[in-house]
Amino acid sequence: MIRYDALDALPVRGALPALDDALEGHGTAVLVAPPGTGKTTLVPLALAGLLGEGPRRRVIVAEPRRIAARAAARRMAWLLGEKVGQSVGYTVRGERVVGRHARVEVVTTGVLVQRLQRDQELAGADVVVLDECHERHLDADTAAAFLWDVRQTLRPELRLVAASATTDAQGWAGLLGGAPVVEARGAAYPVEVVWAPPVRPVRPPHGMRVDPALLAHVASVVRRALAERDGDVLCFLPGVGEIARVAGQLGELGDVEVLQVHGRAPAAVQDAVLAGGGRRRVVLATSVAESSLTVPGVRVVVDSGLAREPRVDHARGLSALTTVRASQAAGRQRAGRAGREAPGAVYRCWAEAEDARLPRFPSPEIKVADLTAFALQVACWGDPDASGLALLDPPPGGAMAAARDVLAAVGAVDSVGRATERGAALARLGLHPRLGRALLDGSGLVGAERAAEVIALLSEEAPREYGDDLAGALRRARRGGDAYAARWRSEVRRLRAVVSGVSHPPSRISRPEVEVGRWDNASEDRQVGLVAALAFPERVARVDGGSCLMVSGTRAEIGEGSGLRGADWVAVAVADRPVGKGHARVQSGAVVDEGVARLAAGALLEERDEVGWDRGDVVARRVERLGAVELAVRPLRDADPGLVRGALLDGLRREGFGALRWSPEAGVLRQRLAFLRLHLGEPWPDVSDDALHARVEEWLEPELSRARRRADLARIEAGEALARLLPWASGEAGRLDELAPERITVPSGSRIRVDYSRPEQPVLAVKLQEMFGLQESPRVAGVPLLVHLLSPAGRPAAVTADLASFWRDGYKGVRAELRGRYPKHPWPEDPAGAEPTRHTSARLRR
Repeated sequence: MIRYDALDALPVRGALPALDDALEGHGTAVLVAPPGTGKTTLVPLALAGLLGEGPRRRVIVAEPRRIAARAAARRMAWLLGEKVGQSVGYTVRGERVVGRHARVEVVTTGVLVQRLQRDQELAGADVVVLDECHERHLDADTAAAFLWDVRQTLRPELRLVAASATTDAQGWAGLLGGAPVVEARGAAYPVEVVWAPPVRPVRPPHGMRVDPALLAHVASVVRRALAERDGDVLCFLPGVGEIARVAGQLGELGDVEVLQVHGRAPAAVQDAVLAGGGRRRVVLATSVAESSLTVPGVRVVVDSGLAREPRVDHARGLSALTTVRASQAAGRQRAGRAGREAPGAVYRCWAEAEDARLPRFPSPEIKVADLTAFALQVACWGDPDASGLALLDPPPGGAMAAARDVLAAVGAVDSVGRATERGAALARLGLHPRLGRALLDGSGLVGAERAAEVIALLSEEAPREYGDDLAGALRRARRGGDAYAARWRSEVRRLRAVVSGVSHPPSRISRPEVEVGRWDNASEDRQVGLVAALAFPERVARVDGGSCLMVSGTRAEIGEGSGLRGADWVAVAVADRPVGKGHARVQSGAVVDEGVARLAAGALLEERDEVGWDRGDVVARRVERLGAVELAVRPLRDADPGLVRGALLDGLRREGFGALRWSPEAGVLRQRLAFLRLHLGEPWPDVSDDALHARVEEWLEPELSRARRRADLARIEAGEALARLLPWASGEAGRLDELAPERITVPSGSRIRVDYSRPEQPVLAVKLQEMFGLQESPRVAGVPLLVHLLSPAGRPAAVTADLASFWRDGYKGVRAELRGRYPKHPWPEDPAGAEPTRHTSARLRR
């Protein structure tokens, strides 16, 4: 019997006529309805004609999470007075409860994408409701894009509804071809906001890490809420680990029951949370309780202010969830849970001043997540770069390029990004393409049962107590009686059935490496390692003490006491980056050997000649390497001359041209040329290091082509080589000694060397008496020299670029200071008119 009293109490009923009009007139609609209004339950029943009104239709409702899909189906069945599977059923990964006469089917968005790939027309469906669009999960965005494509090209009669409590309504309306926006008024009760920040500062989240001090504070706020308010308490935490820690800190709460709800929670626990009744409860939940689910009895929400979002570290080839500050939209959703059934309160574990600085909405997964699975889906859809799909946000180019590289490596796409037969098979598995590849290829090597066991273990992170060794975790899952082990066994059965129903396109593994009997007889640990390595070939790593180097080039630390430390090679399944560290850290992996490494990462195996500059000389060797890992090295004789030349040039760049033989004359030549280049420009050559490297073929090539090592460089006469750069063709080279002479003749007749080490203004260091009678400072190339006038002992007595001014103003002071110290040398009162000399006064008198 239909429960009309419960249905009539749902506020969304008032929006149904407008929704019907929108679908009849436009075929699409955006439904904006606050939490608790019945958009997830009443709307699909009404659209299907199950309430005795309107035409009979078959409706598919897509939910972002399995727990939400099950709960929505059960709630709708209860409203109809039926069991699940009659008029309303559900399908999630590994579970289908849908009867022959079902008119409403609730599915996860991932299941919907798979169904669209198999049947693009979505035969039999009349309406599709995409629920909780605001969460912007990648599968939901993909499903919306595919559905719009289907409506535009194949089935214009297919009706689409995008439904959410808080969303960019206009954005979705535009995406669905200008769809009408239908708003339903909520009947939410007032919710009082209580700001409850920690007394002392806590460290911000980093990676998966949450400051234990914050979790202790959240537990204390839960206790405070229990004391100050009536009703059940719903506490939001970012992940399963944080839920377990807060539950442990709450301990015994007397008559209060503590429940933990998350995607991994057993179905019985999920049912108990959603059933309500009985004694007072504290429900510790992840974001699965933000929307789609109504937890009865809740009057208080405690919000940690944290959430988990996917992130990809493309530089290290790692992807994982990371802890972030929850958005303002998520905060509103969470707070609304306290006002579903009566006035309530939300305790926010942060300061009011911080609230305005929070992001407005969660980050769309398409912007931050690993796009490998998305790239395969759009390739199978026929739009490899997703340029023709209706998406609120385009996929980032770099992330798509990285995804296509992975797909190409496993043979899922061809050279232009189109899906291959193998790619289509991988897409049908309902797994990440990496895991799908390992399941298909691993089944052919170790058997479907073992491959399915390992892939099920890799599909969902095992509890920490299972350890970081996948082989040990596998054995524990087999004998385990916990919720994880139950889910693992169910997934093994699903994968075994899936792989048996998929034709196996050609493997990407080279046939010489594949002797099936060899792997059938291998130890279980070795088989586990092989399957893990097939899933993550670029994370195969050679162990070196407490760390390992992946073939991708990423170094990762292995934890103290881990059994992986004793191995020579490991396949890293899960890794993260610790706070403040530049390297990764292994969370789980499997022991492998070099044979497995070569097999799994064979695409990265190469042997090549490497000639380079190392430790001050040319090193030539033949290297066999697996990506970044060197497997074997031997000296290389008769190395390719071009490679040797490149190594010598690299050495000159690192160590400078000082590695050549520079005679004093060669050094002076370079200084003179630098002076002329600075003051006269062309055709005089630039002789800076960068310029000489750029023109190395013109001046150094003959000698460089004969060199093989550093000692040969030291025998190259730099001056002779540098002379090749002089402007011989124009005839200007003949003016070198005229424009930048090595020496100039001073009034005494001496030929004094010019110091060009400062090309801005060369220096002439000469005894003061030798410059008597000279009215102007000497010039080279029109530039006045900086004259260092020396005392008879050869020490600078004065520095000037204007001799006339010095004779007039500065000489008197120098004469007064030095004539008594050097009485044997002439110190005339009029130096400008005196006879220059390089001798003493006594010698002059003779």
